[in-house]
Amino acid sequence: KRLRPPSPIARSQPASHNMQTAISLQTRNFRLKAASSAREAAPQAASSSQAQDPLLLRALRGEKVERPPVWMMRQAGRYMKVYQDMCKVHKTFRERSENADLAVEVSLQPWRAFQPDGVILFSDILTPITGMNIPFDILASKGPVIFDPIRTQKQVDAVTELNPEDCVPYVGEALRRLREEVGGGQSTVLGFVGAPFTLATYIVEGGMSKNYTHIKKLMFSNPDVLHGLLQKLADAVVTYIKYQADNGAQAVQIFDSWAAQLAPRDFDVFSGPYLAYIIKEAKKQCPDLPIILYISNSGALIERMAKCNPDVISLCHTVDMTEGINRAGGDKFAYQGNMDAGVLFGDKDFITKRVLETIKTAEDNNVRHVMNLGHGIQQGTPEENVAHFFEVAKAARYGAL
Repeated sequence: KRLRPPSPIARSQPASHNMQTAISLQTRNFRLKAASSAREAAPQAASSSQAQDPLLLRALRGEKVERPPVWMMRQAGRYMKVYQDMCKVHKTFRERSENADLAVEVSLQPWRAFQPDGVILFSDILTPITGMNIPFDILASKGPVIFDPIRTQKQVDAVTELNPEDCVPYVGEALRRLREEVGGGQSTVLGFVGAPFTLATYIVEGGMSKNYTHIKKLMFSNPDVLHGLLQKLADAVVTYIKYQADNGAQAVQIFDSWAAQLAPRDFDVFSGPYLAYIIKEAKKQCPDLPIILYISNSGALIERMAKCNPDVISLCHTVDMTEGINRAGGDKFAYQGNMDAGVLFGDKDFITKRVLETIKTAEDNNVRHVMNLGHGIQQGTPEENVAHFFEVAKAARYGAL
């Protein structure tokens, strides 16, 4: 059925020598406390009746855990030398992401290097749309390119239902193999999907956009056409979530990367209802699958994200964590994030300070928490700093911060 538009829903400064010394002492004291806490926690963890479940799932269920699970958005990819070397041989993104062998290899590169608590499939949010009669490519110089942008009802009518088994079998194969590689409680396999509005921005604009002129023209001059496209995309996303879960994904993140380009009142019409629909329908079919919702630059949309009812709200770095938690409804949800990825260009003492502050803030708010960045890791980030991020986060212990 088709959704009808609803009524609107209701510092960083250079540190002095003294500050650097204090941070260094904090780092050393933290590690001593963490090591002691780890020794005390180990017997309890070993005796847990669900010890074989990965930490991320146990944390999201609200079980008592010794530390927050940690992974990074875009943790697999272009900042890693091993990935850069692969790109010299396998030159296109689609080759690397649509070949199961290569997708598994790229997904596992950060696992081998850093042992994160979540291993996310290497893919793209646009991957399934070829199975909906929407051809596209991803070019190194331009990013995604939609060969025939959709802007008319006739074009919307030509969009077909998604059958993942037929059009993206390599996704299912890659997920199954990732479960084999990191299963047995080692790490959680994460799948992901694009949200209808974000997918539609690419499909209508024809690729990346600065001003979103074409989709906003469609929104405000011919909204029925856009709603028809959004509903077809929403149904496809539900299907795709179930396909990923059936093939090994233990949690799925929804990326509505460009929803913050909408005024809040327009989010209530063109994004929020479709997110809520997807989450509701996916949970009917996969009731135990945690669903994470992420919107970039989401400061104006926290309450609206909560109304979509995901299991986990991923806070971007522009949102103060305590304020975001309070605005979303407190411990009704788990939270992910939200350290600025730019911090990883700082020195290790500064990274330590920010990681521990983020974890402590979530702990002080008494909420379930997944340590992550507030957006994807940036190209050029030093790998040794990424390693330090994971080292600090994994050494952290609740009650010892």
